[in-house]
Amino acid sequence: MTTAHNAVRTDEAPLSDGIPAGAAHTAPTGTSSRLYSPDLAPTQKAGRSWGGYNVFTLWANDVHSLGNYAFAIGLFALGMGVWDILGAFVLASVFLFVLLSLSGYMGAKTGVPFPVMSRIAFGVRGAQVPAVIRGGVAIAWFGIQTYLASSVLSALAVSVAPSLASWQDTSVLGLDLLGWVSFLVLWVVQVLIVSYGMDVIRKYVAVAAPAVLITFVALAGWMLWRVDWSIAMDAGSPFTGADRWLHILEAAALWVVIYGTFVLNFCDFTRSAKNNRSILLGNLVGIPLNMLFFAGIVVVLSGAQFRLDGEVISNPADIVQEIPSTPLLALASLSLIVLTVAVNLMANFVAPVYTLVNLFPRKLDFRKAGVVSAAIGLVILPWNLYNSPVVVDYFLGGLGALLGPAFGIVMADYWVLRRTRVHVPHLYTEDPAATYAYRRGVNPRALAALLPSAAVAVVIALVPYFSGISGFSWFIGAILSAALYLVLPGRGETPVEDVDGEAIAVPSA
Repeated sequence: MTTAHNAVRTDEAPLSDGIPAGAAHTAPTGTSSRLYSPDLAPTQKAGRSWGGYNVFTLWANDVHSLGNYAFAIGLFALGMGVWDILGAFVLASVFLFVLLSLSGYMGAKTGVPFPVMSRIAFGVRGAQVPAVIRGGVAIAWFGIQTYLASSVLSALAVSVAPSLASWQDTSVLGLDLLGWVSFLVLWVVQVLIVSYGMDVIRKYVAVAAPAVLITFVALAGWMLWRVDWSIAMDAGSPFTGADRWLHILEAAALWVVIYGTFVLNFCDFTRSAKNNRSILLGNLVGIPLNMLFFAGIVVVLSGAQFRLDGEVISNPADIVQEIPSTPLLALASLSLIVLTVAVNLMANFVAPVYTLVNLFPRKLDFRKAGVVSAAIGLVILPWNLYNSPVVVDYFLGGLGALLGPAFGIVMADYWVLRRTRVHVPHLYTEDPAATYAYRRGVNPRALAALLPSAAVAVVIALVPYFSGISGFSWFIGAILSAALYLVLPGRGETPVEDVDGEAIAVPSA
């Protein structure tokens, strides 16, 4: 086992402004232009701008996506009572705090995005596998979330200008003309925001979070007023006994599955964190507080609507459309749109951008990759995907099930084998003697652990016979892959040198 670099090396002077002058896409000496670009480079520790509040606002936005509301309200419709839903989210917040804190630490320590982080366990070439899986899921959901937000924008447009309803009579490629206009407007807005980089995303999220929280408090208060401050505690047939606890555990596990994408690439954001304390503080306040607030909104909206008419809503947009005042309706609708854009930028735009830059570092930068990612999210016609249960359940569900095994391998390698020690400059070199070269840039041990565990996770997630444990597929895949990775031959050969990346780092903004 190589131990020549057991201490962090600090004797190397950083390059001017992080990259060679006048050569924004030229790799520094000792690195490969096929592995290094300013967008993939580690961030300088000095000047990182994400503090605890930024991490908090990240969760304040992301928790409240329309897709998350549809899932959580579905729990009420399936028979879970108010206290069951709250209990499930308490349990889920504990799981997520631990997982996200572990993942976030990796980004703060190394300063690298997820595709580069994956090179530690999978090799400088093998890392394309988990990165493409994560990016592929994100691109599809970017399009779907944009479509959901465009539906709210279309409804708002018709309520303000009823004559626009005639635009909905003509359909092109499965979407009416008003829907196309609404979708393209939001598509352009998101591309513009992303084109200015991660720091602008941080600022947008910081502004959007308070507006989102205020809007949902007002919406819940209005619904409580309509039902004289008394909500239905369940939909009429609550679970009892052991079945009740099983559903609470499964709901908590499914919530973690929903965040399986974020858990995997949280380092894309924490690489700009001031320090690990900022991450822990933001997670400690942001995860349980926002998730319990979210759960409270869910049970109020679901229970109040059920008390009103015996029906369970599918998402908050259904309630927003019932607001009798047009100005208030417009304000609430715009808040939902702002929210969905914020969620999309964080969960579904950043990951594929880094994936594409990692695939083509000499041709794409953050801005160009953002346009390409958005273009793919458009040409796949996401409204058709969303309206096809087969595509959502089997294709996207199958891809999502692969994220758990990838996470298990990355965590086992980083925390157990390497004990958090990483030779950051070696993540950017093709030297066959470098730490992460493995065999022609691929770690066969990682793939040997990934393939069977991924197969098991996908089968459990999609085959009806395993429906009783399908909600736990992410955890099963992660635990199985981590165990396989640790027991497969090669453990004694894992280097544990620790060398920072300051010599090749760029400013975090």
